[in-house]
Amino acid sequence: MKFDFTTIMDRKGKDALAVDKIPCKDVTVQEGFSTIPMWVADMNFATVPSVQKAMTDRIAHPAFGYFEPREEYFDAIIRWHAKRNGVQGLTRECIGYENGVLGGVLSALNVFCSRGDKVLVHSPTYIGFTFSLKNNGYEIVHSPLVLDENGVWRMDYEDMEKKIRENHIHAAIFCSPHNPCGRVWERWEIERAMEIYEKYQVEVVADEIWSDIILGDHQFVPTQSVSEYARMHTVAMYAPSKTFNLAGLVGSYHIIYNPVIRDRVKKESSLSHYNEMNVLSMYALIGAYQQEGYEWTDELCKVLTKNAEYAYDYIRSHFKGVQVAMPQGTYMLLLDCTEWCRKHGITIDELQKRGVGVGVIWQDGRPFHSPCGIRMNLALPFSLVEEAMDRLRKYVFV
Repeated sequence: MKFDFTTIMDRKGKDALAVDKIPCKDVTVQEGFSTIPMWVADMNFATVPSVQKAMTDRIAHPAFGYFEPREEYFDAIIRWHAKRNGVQGLTRECIGYENGVLGGVLSALNVFCSRGDKVLVHSPTYIGFTFSLKNNGYEIVHSPLVLDENGVWRMDYEDMEKKIRENHIHAAIFCSPHNPCGRVWERWEIERAMEIYEKYQVEVVADEIWSDIILGDHQFVPTQSVSEYARMHTVAMYAPSKTFNLAGLVGSYHIIYNPVIRDRVKKESSLSHYNEMNVLSMYALIGAYQQEGYEWTDELCKVLTKNAEYAYDYIRSHFKGVQVAMPQGTYMLLLDCTEWCRKHGITIDELQKRGVGVGVIWQDGRPFHSPCGIRMNLALPFSLVEEAMDRLRKYVFV
């Protein structure tokens, strides 16, 4: 490979939440075990070199005053979506900056809804949706995803329609690819969901921050591309942060084709007088969305595919009673430990602590509405994935 995805970075003391914090109370890593960060959605790979180059070139100029986004910023986004996702007709006017995807989601909901309204969200559910919606006065109505006979997560369209109709819902969050389940929705699946949304005049906020991280031969389909209703009634949220590990720089963007919705969302986003781009995050995006970034992302997806396939096969072979679906996108793996915990007579809390105790820093799945679940981050060198699975076999799932 052209890029380095094997070196184990020493991130201690470098402002890395993933390695500086253990998300499990009253547990310490036992002596003799190194920590393997497998929780927050943060990659343990060095980002593409073109990001650092773009930023350092800009830093060489010693002024960082007020500014407006460069044309290169918009051109890079338009080119990225055209080349990677086949998007046509995207113009600068359709692109708007957001400090973060969750902030953009809330701005869109504030346009579509009144506080106290109910919003349809699939479960398991990204923890950020749960906290941000509740904190801002919205009530979440969950439509659970279901595993089919082949172990693939599917939308329950009858349940979606029933929940929308009975709760008078007029806004939905659509996570594509899905976090934490890792589903990359097929076109027909999105089309069918959109038919239901159109039937009940439901406005859609599509969180597509994971759209670049697609495993195997799966293909991401932009929600806005499946129908005219989807194009004109969906606010789509993107960012380079998941793809290139840039969350600490802050910077996301929306794509909105409907000019009325676009104007209202931009107005809503501006009300805090804080939703403004950072000059270095602009250059980070420009650096990421260059030719080197395309090549790096393709290699990243191959690395993550290998990691996911190994972890999936290992868990199914060695941890009887742990249910897991092979992710098609993202770098997260969701374990359902219900049967294993019942069979071995221990709680999910005890199981999680066992893992953390031997340095496998994984994440409680319950805040994601997975009652006996654990979420694992596989975006780290393959040698660490192997080491984590080996520790889980020897010391945890025993």
